[in-house]
Amino acid sequence: MFKKKLGKVMVTLGVAASAMLLLSACSSSSKKEESADGNKAIKELNVMFVPSKNPDDIVTATKPLSNLLKEEIKKEGYDVDNVKITVGTNYEAVGEALASGTADIGFGVPGGTYALYKDDTDVILTATRAGLNKDSDDPAKWNDGKPTEPTDKQATSYRSLIIAGPSEKGKALAEKVNKGEKLTWDDLDGANWGLSSTTSSAGYIYPSLWLDDNYKHTISELKSTVQMDSYGSGFARLASGQIDVLPVYADARRDFAEAWKTEYSKSDIWTETNVIGVTPPIYNDAILVSKNSDNIDDKFKTALQNALINMAKTDEGKKVIDIYSHEGYKKATNADYKSEIKAQELIKKATGK
Repeated sequence: MFKKKLGKVMVTLGVAASAMLLLSACSSSSKKEESADGNKAIKELNVMFVPSKNPDDIVTATKPLSNLLKEEIKKEGYDVDNVKITVGTNYEAVGEALASGTADIGFGVPGGTYALYKDDTDVILTATRAGLNKDSDDPAKWNDGKPTEPTDKQATSYRSLIIAGPSEKGKALAEKVNKGEKLTWDDLDGANWGLSSTTSSAGYIYPSLWLDDNYKHTISELKSTVQMDSYGSGFARLASGQIDVLPVYADARRDFAEAWKTEYSKSDIWTETNVIGVTPPIYNDAILVSKNSDNIDDKFKTALQNALINMAKTDEGKKVIDIYSHEGYKKATNADYKSEIKAQELIKKATGK
């Protein structure tokens, strides 16, 4: 009898010990997910920037982002061990990384890229930038030979400009526009065009819509086009005469005015290039998060929105986001980019892709 009771006690103790070990293991696992200060712990956040500027310049300018974001997100209840920053090889690479969940956050993503990857991403912020002192639908009014200057007014949208360069063909197109004459499809089709990625709002989508609205043609119908890997390489080719026309965002010439002289060996970008077309307003660059990332949930999205808005108000944060000419951020939703989605659908219909 004593042996039987002893056996039952031993079994009971064994079960109790196993339970304690299990509870201990669970407790240990929970502590890994929560920092000592009670914040939720995240081992690594992967932030990927679009290459709308020189990738090396982006890497240098955004290096402080890691610590700045960690500091601000900590105030929102999250401790992040590491913020990994990379630059995509093109816009689609950023979209694909977000869609697969290998990137958590996409920075400076144009609306056209979001439209293509809308099923796997969410918009959380849109950038605000200083408005420009020129905002006319008439291309000739941009061609006074003077720099396009920023204003104090913050804007959430921008224009795409169709720029003609200093080549013989580029000058001929500009002369016609500046005389108040309307360009023909044959005029434009006879030029060599430099184009950005097919998901670039300013470098492809809206210029194509502009061609459709004014000439009932799209970019895919142009005889001579070359795809640019960045606006920098596009301006280099425009300066050298390798291409005649380059669609860009409205303040691009301001961003490349110095390089036009020092790197591309020209004199003055404001007198040697001309605007020959102006698109309707485009909603500003977005910050996206992946729907397929284990790090992202609704609470973290709200925390990230607050952290980045607050970071952009600091002197250090302003320096980081200046690489994209961003001056701040406001909360945004997918619905804000419905016009971009419509534009992307029109492009697909026009190209059959």
